[in-house]
Amino acid sequence: MAVSNLSPAPRASASSRSHPKANPGYGKRSVPDQRPAREGDFALLPERERHIAGYVDALPEGAAMDIKSLARSQPLYGQMAVGSALRALGVAGHLRHVRCLSGEDGQVRWVTRTFWSRTARDNEWWDAFLTAEECGSAPQEAAAPLPPWVPASLAASEPSASVPAHPPVTTVPQQRTPEPMPQPEPQPQPGLKATADRPSPAFLVLARLGRTDSRLALSAADCAALEQAAAEWLARGADADHLTRALIAGLPASVDSPFGFVRRRLRDKLPPRLPAAATAAQGTPVRRLMVECTECRVPGRPEAFRDGLCGPCRQTDPA
Repeated sequence: MAVSNLSPAPRASASSRSHPKANPGYGKRSVPDQRPAREGDFALLPERERHIAGYVDALPEGAAMDIKSLARSQPLYGQMAVGSALRALGVAGHLRHVRCLSGEDGQVRWVTRTFWSRTARDNEWWDAFLTAEECGSAPQEAAAPLPPWVPASLAASEPSASVPAHPPVTTVPQQRTPEPMPQPEPQPQPGLKATADRPSPAFLVLARLGRTDSRLALSAADCAALEQAAAEWLARGADADHLTRALIAGLPASVDSPFGFVRRRLRDKLPPRLPAAATAAQGTPVRRLMVECTECRVPGRPEAFRDGLCGPCRQTDPA
C-alpha cells in the first residue's frame, strides 16, 4: 500500500563551503522573527519542494540563490526542476525575489535579493514586510498593544506577564524629559570638496569615466579642470548616472582627446535650469525596492503581486 512520504526536509546537505556566496548585496536574506528550525518544517510540501526548501533554509545569509548555483550545488534536481520548485515555494509563501537599490555617494545599483521565510507567510504579511523594508525597518510580529501605564521595563523583561485591565493608582505620575533632537550635519554643496581627502561628486563622476569606457580616461588634472562644469550639471538636478550616460552616449570609434571631448559635451549638452515647482516635484523619493515575479522575473510594486506572481503569470497558471 502506498504511503505518503512525510519525511523531514534534509538540512545537512547545504554548507557554506559547498555552496557559493553571492556578490555583495545579493543573495539570501532571512526575514526576522522566525521560530527555530525543527524537524518537519516543510513536511506538507511535495517531495521536490520539500528537499529544495530544506536545502535553502540551511544556507547561510548571502548565499547565491540563482537557479544555476542551486542546481549545481545539489545533485538531485536540475535547473528546470529547481526553477519550478522556487516558483512553488513563492506561491506557498516561503520566499520573494526582490530588486533593491543599493549604494551610496551617488554610486547606486539594482541588486537582486531573495527574502526567505521558514514559516509560510500570506500576501498581506509580505506586503507589509516589503513596505517596511523599503522604509528601512522590517515589521515585527504583531503583538497586543500595552496600556500606557505599563512601564517599559516590565514590557521588556516580562513580555508574557499579565497586564491589569485598569491603570494602577499612583500619587505621582511618571515624568519623562524629551530627548534633544539631533542636529543635522551640514551637507556639502554639489561639486565642492568637503575635505581635502574627499573629492566632490562631480570629480568622482569624471574620475570614473575611464572605468566605464576606456576612451574617456581622464587624468587627475583633467578632472580638476572639468570639475566646475560637471558640478553645474549636478546643481541643475542631474544625478551621477544621468551625467555619466550623457558623456558616454554615442562615442566614436576612437577619441583623440578625452579632455576636449568631455569638455565639449559638458558645455553643449548642459541641461536647462528647472523652475522651482519642477525642482520640488523632482525631489520626490524614488522607490528603492521592487518585487520580482517568481515566474517571469518582471519587477513591480509589492501590491501588484499575489503569491509572488504578477498578473499575467497568475492568469496562465493552470492551478
